[in-house]
Amino acid sequence: MGLLRTMMPQKIQLLAVLAFGVAMLLIENQIQKLDEARAKLERTIARHEVVEVEQRHSEDGGGRELSPLSEKDDMVIIYNRVPKTASTSFTNIAYDLCGKNHFHVLHINTTKNNPVMSLQDQVRFVRNVTSWREMKPGFYHGHVAYLDFSKYSVMGKPMYINVVRDPIERLVSYYYFLRFGDDYRPGLRRRKQGDKKTFDECVSSGGSDCAPEKLWLQIPFFCGHHSECWNVGSRWALEQAKYNLVNEYLLVGVTEELEDFIMILEAALPRFFKGATELYKTGKKSHLRKTTEKKPPTKETITKLQQSNIWKIENEFYEFALEQFQFVRAHAVREKDGELHVLAQSFFYEKIYPKVN
Repeated sequence: MGLLRTMMPQKIQLLAVLAFGVAMLLIENQIQKLDEARAKLERTIARHEVVEVEQRHSEDGGGRELSPLSEKDDMVIIYNRVPKTASTSFTNIAYDLCGKNHFHVLHINTTKNNPVMSLQDQVRFVRNVTSWREMKPGFYHGHVAYLDFSKYSVMGKPMYINVVRDPIERLVSYYYFLRFGDDYRPGLRRRKQGDKKTFDECVSSGGSDCAPEKLWLQIPFFCGHHSECWNVGSRWALEQAKYNLVNEYLLVGVTEELEDFIMILEAALPRFFKGATELYKTGKKSHLRKTTEKKPPTKETITKLQQSNIWKIENEFYEFALEQFQFVRAHAVREKDGELHVLAQSFFYEKIYPKVN
């Protein structure tokens, strides 16, 4: 009996704690609902105020003519794609969407795939992109280094986007691509076709096609048309590439998380990329281009390449790009039930003055 009496208060205490916890959860849930309702009301009021201000400005404008090319149609995107970063897979999405979303796609085909343009070609290209109204809105893509449009005294700068990849994985993919091609154009004869040497054997024998110098590509693509950008191992080029990535590119994704890159682009630029995420998941072309006969390198091969200062600098840039992309993604999407969902607009306007009578 004594034991029973000591157990009863403990049960009552436990029940009381549980009841208190449930009550607090219910209260917090109600507070959250009230906060959401208040925020919704504030957004509705703010939208009403914005409409009133726009109507007033429209009335004050006295029927002035608008620009024949609206702001959303005066957009140009440049995708200066780095080779072997899933660029063809992503570009195929743009080609599939251009008819439906009413924009133009143009491939920048440079002689011998030279990523550096002559000065005269730089001027021609900048003039084309900024003044070719018939091709706006436009999506330009090609294996070209970043070009700073502000140097040429033109109105309106394009938006840059790009994708980067783990430096060694990119080099391995390119090495086998030159020998075996891919399933995109399987009949095309590649430059190194017939060479059966594996990437491991190439590194072991000190071959030129797998030398650390071949890793130096993503940094110069982002650095641009300065001579120092193409000086292999340049710390200046690394810092310039970082600066351009942060300040001149709307978004830079990573090959390993391409779907997330596409999802964020669709949310930010629906004028171009509406429907891109679904197309990537279900379309026939999304995963079309795959390098054939690719053999993963051994740990010994990877370790040997990682001892190079060139790899260290290129990898530093890749890690920098990856961190920036993950930062952007963390503020753009949320995970729910194992799926990523784009966040709705989280800002609105209020306290708009002067008030309309």
